[in-house]
Amino acid sequence: MSQKKIFLAVVAVSTVSLLLHRGGHLNWTMEAFHLGCPALRSHPSPGLRPKHANVAFLKTHKTASTTMQNLLFRFGERNNLTVALPVQACVHQFCYPRAFAAHFVHPHTLPANIITSHMRFDRAEVARLMPNDTVYLTIVREPGAMFESLFSYYNQYCQSFKRVPNGSLEAFLEEPWRYYRADEKDSMYARNTLTFDLGGDKDRPATDQAYARAFVAEVERSFSLVMIAEHFDESLVLLRRLLSWDLDDVLYVKLNMRTPGSKRSLTPALPAKIRAWNWLDARLYDHFNASLWRKLAALGPACVAREVALLRRAQERLMRGCFGGRMPQLRSAAQIKNKDLRPWQPSAKVDIVGYDLPSTANLSQGAQGGGGGGPGGAGGSSSTAQQQQQAAQQQELCLKLIMPEVQYTRNLLRSQSLRYRRSYPLRPPQQPIMQQQTAMRSVLPRHLRVGVDHSPPAAAPPPPGGQGGGSTSTPPQPAPQGGVPPQQGRTTQLRSSLQTQAS
Repeated sequence: MSQKKIFLAVVAVSTVSLLLHRGGHLNWTMEAFHLGCPALRSHPSPGLRPKHANVAFLKTHKTASTTMQNLLFRFGERNNLTVALPVQACVHQFCYPRAFAAHFVHPHTLPANIITSHMRFDRAEVARLMPNDTVYLTIVREPGAMFESLFSYYNQYCQSFKRVPNGSLEAFLEEPWRYYRADEKDSMYARNTLTFDLGGDKDRPATDQAYARAFVAEVERSFSLVMIAEHFDESLVLLRRLLSWDLDDVLYVKLNMRTPGSKRSLTPALPAKIRAWNWLDARLYDHFNASLWRKLAALGPACVAREVALLRRAQERLMRGCFGGRMPQLRSAAQIKNKDLRPWQPSAKVDIVGYDLPSTANLSQGAQGGGGGGPGGAGGSSSTAQQQQQAAQQQELCLKLIMPEVQYTRNLLRSQSLRYRRSYPLRPPQQPIMQQQTAMRSVLPRHLRVGVDHSPPAAAPPPPGGQGGGSTSTPPQPAPQGGVPPQQGRTTQLRSSLQTQAS
């Protein structure tokens, strides 16, 4: 018996030492064991399921989707993945409101691991571009809050809203058919916008309940997770398990927000009128809100609460590292001097706020104090160089964390185009891009599976400094996913033809 106790004590001491060595997550791990939480993780660890790198996120309108897009952009850059981006004629969206087509994707951003810019969803077209194991995600929002945001944001663009006297939401909802024109430009912002974004019929009459049931079922088949904007952090709990991502992969700052003065308070009668007018959107929201909470209930309320708390504590650590312990300062567009951080303003009647970075000195100091320490003992100059490199990486992270959608899309396209052009002369002309990617994919250790690499061999000269973030200058890495099924022949032909459109 005494030998058994000694053995158990040794095992316990060894376990504690290992957990401390793996980054100081002892408290988190012990709490997880105590709660019986399945598959909790906050940092990379050998033996865990590899991160899933292939993701399609349908970015819906006025649903906190810009915040989610920024998260995915940063994940792609950090892991040297390729993010599908629109051709320049489409600006920062995939030629929305036209139904998505493969030729809307810039050829320099293929083959892709992630796709997340605005589109009108067409599952078959997206599937032509994305790997077979792609996980599909989207997000929805409570219809009343969403429609109020749409009405305010697009009041000067959508004709259905512009013709309402005094820009009155109440007047529009009193007689929507007086102002709404189904076939008019930008009419998708005025009725069932979620349904339209998801590829459905926004003008289907409310009597057609069979269509509503079939459409909800189709969305459920297409998307592995439908997030809820009002429960963003809880949605991220499910997303982390679905994709096997680390806690650091889902940190965020809220983006594309309006000032309080640009928001309208809804009178008690309005939410019901909004739901009646946007009946399909309401049907989608009710279904997937209930679905989200069923999934969370399966994890257990205590586990969900604990992981949400972990996420928020990690957010606070990030804020300390980037902004000295506080949220970055919200500013109107006119007050932001850095054009890379200045959000787009839809009209003079709506004020979208952005963020300003603190001074470089303060940010560098926060970076040195906020991140984890590296291995020591390498000498003073080496240590100083390492600190400078860590500070530069932290500054880049902080900048991208608060960068608006339009600027980030442009920045990412520039960096991926540079990578593409550097690698293009090295590709055999007879070998399409997709064949190269398929050949590169194999089952690899997790720490190596960080992205599809289009960079030249290590002997080639490095890219110019400051071009599009740190991920473009990382050493070549193997492909992100092991055991990915080969793409169908039509996918290879499509990407090969798109390659010829390079500009």
